[in-house]
Amino acid sequence: MLDDLKYLFAYTIPLSTLLSIFSEGIFTFATPIYAFIFIPFLEIIMKDYDTKYDEDQKKKRLSNRIFDILLYLNIPFVFILLFFGLNKLTGNSLIIIEKIGIVSSLGILLATNAINVAHELGHRMSRTERTLSKILLIPCLYMHFYLEHNFGHHKNVATPEDPATSKFNQSVYHFWITSVFNQFINAWKIQKEILKRSEKSFISFQNDMIWYMIIQSAYLYLIFMFFGIYGLFYAVIVGIQSFLFLETINYIEHYGLVRKKLSSGRYERVQTHHSWNSNHIIGRIVLYELTRHSDHHFKSSKKYQILENKKDSPQLPYGYPTSILLALIPPLWFKIINPRIKSI
Repeated sequence: MLDDLKYLFAYTIPLSTLLSIFSEGIFTFATPIYAFIFIPFLEIIMKDYDTKYDEDQKKKRLSNRIFDILLYLNIPFVFILLFFGLNKLTGNSLIIIEKIGIVSSLGILLATNAINVAHELGHRMSRTERTLSKILLIPCLYMHFYLEHNFGHHKNVATPEDPATSKFNQSVYHFWITSVFNQFINAWKIQKEILKRSEKSFISFQNDMIWYMIIQSAYLYLIFMFFGIYGLFYAVIVGIQSFLFLETINYIEHYGLVRKKLSSGRYERVQTHHSWNSNHIIGRIVLYELTRHSDHHFKSSKKYQILENKKDSPQLPYGYPTSILLALIPPLWFKIINPRIKSI
């Protein structure tokens, strides 16, 4: 039971964001301080462990609804905190540095407890859970991620056809540009192909990409109606910040890894060595095992509570928070990670 409840630790990001919103001064930076100073420190002093589940244990964990409920609760948490945050930001009591702190905290909240949870729910078979995934992507302004990630990235990962796979010696800043724009373009291409296969016209109720544009525009309109032009500005900045965090995670997850092209013209099957793995305990549970990314790509239908540590996959020397900070300093990232690629 205690092992099941460790994922309650994922709510520490919403808790730190709550502290940020209702604080002053340096404490408005509670979430970035927690995510990028406190968590990396914990990962240094805490020993990683690698629990193995037998088939019976996996069945029990898959049938235990607590793991799903823990995901669903992020939806009210995210939207309530976003409402309080925008309300605070559009008041007159904050100085500039405090506004930066709250915006940074909200951006991290959306990256971890919105986009990351949306990623997990987006791989589920249930239409209800896939719908919840799309709802979480609304304030991140990244609803097309559902289409491109599931039907593009997982098919083309570690190939030149995948904009979400960073190339060897590509900086994260260049990757932000190529990945954000090309994933959006790819999502439209995927949508057109889906419509073509189902013999539907481009202008139809089945065109999800059009719905995504309408829904996100309606969301921004509601923000404007409730919080005015400044609230709209902050909502857009928070959304952009959240998907840039996502793209930084994309960057470190597949950096420099390449699938071989076979004589048939196809690429080899996705293997565990086509994703960077991290078994650092705090990052694992805060991100619902996203850091066990090798196993996720090997079998994307696996739910987070039964993902395994693939020791034969390339291993990140640090957890995700520290790796994100390293990626933001390209020379340092290249110095640490490039030798590991050459040894694969």
